[in-house]
Amino acid sequence: KVLQLSLSCLIRAADVFKQEITCFDLSLYSQRCDSSVDGTIYKYHARTLNGSSTVNFSDYTGKSVLFVNVATHLTVWSLSSELNALHEEMKPFGLTVLGFPCNQFGKQEPGQKHEILPGLMHVRPGNGFVPNFLLFEKGDVNGKDEQEVFTFLKNSCPPVGDSFGSPTGRLFWEPMKTSDIKWNFEKFLVGPDGKPVMRWHPSVNISEIRADIHKYLLQLYTQEAFN
Repeated sequence: KVLQLSLSCLIRAADVFKQEITCFDLSLYSQRCDSSVDGTIYKYHARTLNGSSTVNFSDYTGKSVLFVNVATHLTVWSLSSELNALHEEMKPFGLTVLGFPCNQFGKQEPGQKHEILPGLMHVRPGNGFVPNFLLFEKGDVNGKDEQEVFTFLKNSCPPVGDSFGSPTGRLFWEPMKTSDIKWNFEKFLVGPDGKPVMRWHPSVNISEIRADIHKYLLQLYTQEAFN
């Protein structure tokens, strides 16, 4: 099973990064977060994609939230569809997916805010695709201008993956830190108390993430049932 997962990870990483990545140490690609880090997501906020309103993350008190930095012009365009399916499946159990467009990885989100939804609908994935999760304004998730909520998430969770690969012409931020997000579609799970729970490398298959979230929610509801 470990060999099978390692091979899956290797193929997935090659698709996402278009380079050879060895990921036989699977523990590097998903990490448990440190609940002792001070603060929660509830002190932060973000503007919606069209800029019409500001969402306070305290609105998600009592819910589990999956933060994902997303992009439209990526080679593995099925990732957006997979997020839709995950959100549809997990929403009845209290999970909310939030997407944050970012252009720092391979310049794969070059459009203006009014171009992102049409790009998803007509180009990638196309065929009238509409995300069933909330998208926020395009912004940075790494570097000196990174959004504050991502600073908090990264400070709360160990880095995933042990390398950025070759940054030249691919990664667009400074300064570069080991805790930084590695590529589009890295994911952070936050619990109903606003504390980060788990972090996944972009190459981790959505089926593995789904299984981890299932396990977490089951543990959560079991604890609540006996308290």
